[in-house]
Amino acid sequence: MTVIRLYKGYQLFNGLLLWLPIFYLYQRDIGLTDQQIFGIQAIYYVAFCLLDVPTGVLADRFDYRRFLQLGAITLTTANLIPVFVQNYWGFLAHFLLIALAYSFTSGAGSAYLYEYLQRTGHEDLYKQAEGGARAYSLAGRVAALPAAGVLMQWQFTSPYWLSAVATLVALGIALKLPPLPPGEHHHKEIALKRAVKALRASRYLVLLMVQGVAIFTLVRILQANLFQPVLDAKHLPVAAFGVLMAVTTLFEALGAARPNLIRRAMSDLRAVFVLTTVMALCLALLAPSGLVVTVVCLCVFSLATGLSFPVQRQLVNDAITDPRSRATLLSIESLIDRAVCALVIFVLGGYLARGAMNEFLLHAAAGTVLLMVVVALSIHFVRTKERSQ
Repeated sequence: MTVIRLYKGYQLFNGLLLWLPIFYLYQRDIGLTDQQIFGIQAIYYVAFCLLDVPTGVLADRFDYRRFLQLGAITLTTANLIPVFVQNYWGFLAHFLLIALAYSFTSGAGSAYLYEYLQRTGHEDLYKQAEGGARAYSLAGRVAALPAAGVLMQWQFTSPYWLSAVATLVALGIALKLPPLPPGEHHHKEIALKRAVKALRASRYLVLLMVQGVAIFTLVRILQANLFQPVLDAKHLPVAAFGVLMAVTTLFEALGAARPNLIRRAMSDLRAVFVLTTVMALCLALLAPSGLVVTVVCLCVFSLATGLSFPVQRQLVNDAITDPRSRATLLSIESLIDRAVCALVIFVLGGYLARGAMNEFLLHAAAGTVLLMVVVALSIHFVRTKERSQ
């Protein structure tokens, strides 16, 4: 379908951020301290929490496509700031705009795809389409990220320039997305009120959102915040950072492209539990491991990540009974994810300040497994109670 191809193209170019493997080193090279770098990350998550639900409400009220376009425009602007303003305030503005850009798209993207396929009678294609879009985005990174370290050494700001070009292409694709077919979309009642009603009426939906917190937090903490410090601690050359990130991203893309593989062995709920537990174990093993085992753990972690995201997103979308507030509910899920991330990043800063990164990895892994057990038991209890009524 044309809409699926366009959506995949949008995700490919909007996620093609060449600075991902080097942004920590870039900030450190311009004089920022670890405290400032991780402080900016914590502010980023708080800002996202404040912005995500209001933008989701507006997306439900108006047009999902317009918010995808706004996201690409804002992300392009964000990518250019580190080129011209290379200090603490420049990077703070950079990440605040990234928070705004992703708040525009976090709920609107999946809501647009799910609603379009459902209204055209192709809802059975959603999980594969969502996973395929993520795989496209990751495949683009596989092709581009190995060059990040070399580009930075050749021309310091080039990863940010090229990222801005990519998001401009995403904007062009977003402008071509077709409107949603006829169906109930706008409503006089505020979408947030409907979303709150939906959450109150469905404990199962709430628990699914909490379940997704573990996946999102593990991925963000390891891939965005600890990837470079971990590799630096293992004495990997800087030029190889982008290559290794590309390799791990390839494993994530393989998982995202085939989310139905795990379904052959177990239910979606059980799959999320098992995959998240595997991710937590990989995180714990990073602490005592040498470079070779670290690389293996990162690859297994990434494969589990790719398999789990489309399955988790399908579970949440299927549990939403009122499509008129879909983007708002998905934005609330993102808010919960990033609120927890902000708290974890704040704690992470304390661990790093006393040189206890390995201790943090072990504690984060143990906390994740405990959370998953509690959520799994709660879901079992809620579903058993619903069947008996």
